[in-house]
Amino acid sequence: MSINRIQFQPGMSMPEFLKHYGTEAQCETVLEKSRWPDGFVCPCCEDTNCCEFQIGTLKMFQCTTCRHQTSLIAGTLFQSTKLPLTTWFLAIYLISQAKTGLSALALKRYLGVSYHTAWLMQHKLMEAMSERETRYPLSGQIQIDDAYLGGELSGGKAGRGSENKVPFVAALSLDENGHPRYLKLTPVSGFTLKAIAQWAKENLVSDCTVLSDGLACFAGVTEAGCQHDVIVTAGRKPKDLPVFQWINTILGNLKTSLGGSYHSFNFAKYASRYLAAFEFRFNRRFQLDTLPIRLLVAAASVGPRPAAWLRSAEVSC
Repeated sequence: MSINRIQFQPGMSMPEFLKHYGTEAQCETVLEKSRWPDGFVCPCCEDTNCCEFQIGTLKMFQCTTCRHQTSLIAGTLFQSTKLPLTTWFLAIYLISQAKTGLSALALKRYLGVSYHTAWLMQHKLMEAMSERETRYPLSGQIQIDDAYLGGELSGGKAGRGSENKVPFVAALSLDENGHPRYLKLTPVSGFTLKAIAQWAKENLVSDCTVLSDGLACFAGVTEAGCQHDVIVTAGRKPKDLPVFQWINTILGNLKTSLGGSYHSFNFAKYASRYLAAFEFRFNRRFQLDTLPIRLLVAAASVGPRPAAWLRSAEVSC
């Protein structure tokens, strides 16, 4: 069996990570560069001149024009944190490098923090992943399929009507050789024409070509200006449908990832974050060594996401 070059790429080792991000000063320097790539910009007046000073261990900046003061972590995902940046950077490294995901319990053990703290860190970083992914619509040749998170409840409805199942759309763009490029995993209110049309307008470029298995609701992509091609799969097994090999493989990998890493989570409330974490890693699979810094950039630009906000996530769509 040949070696998969993507699976066996070097990535960033733990010793290498600690060499570059093992001290608070190193983390501050990298965070400052991630937040202001071209130098300090005042969040109030957008002036670029400032003076720097310390308040305790916190690095501060004061705009020389409007006198506004801000800290290095203010306005970022790390705002108001009591943890050192080295702990946050280690969490970023572990979550970004975990091929099948990382549970809050595992993160707690790695970082030496409480479960509550680990859960908040995990969800803040997954939220940064989720908001980053919404910026990039799919284009070109797209495969699309319907899928569900969760299983049937004892005594509840069976099949697609189960109260414990959260519907989501899996969409995969392919390159000119038919190989996977980018992935979208998006919870929807249901598999209806209206819901799919709205999803397509938000997640697809208008001139792309969408291939589906014939589920009637997927015709809704035409309302977003997309071409819709159909291959009816009723009564046929996945092995008899090589054209859908990649989307089926990815959904299988997603199931393995979630089932192997998480004992349970609230599907209806937090589905979008867990799906986005898988999506974020998949879409950057060719550059494992840069994944931590790319997640850091997302965390630095997403803004504060306090615990109350994270826990008040709306029920799926």
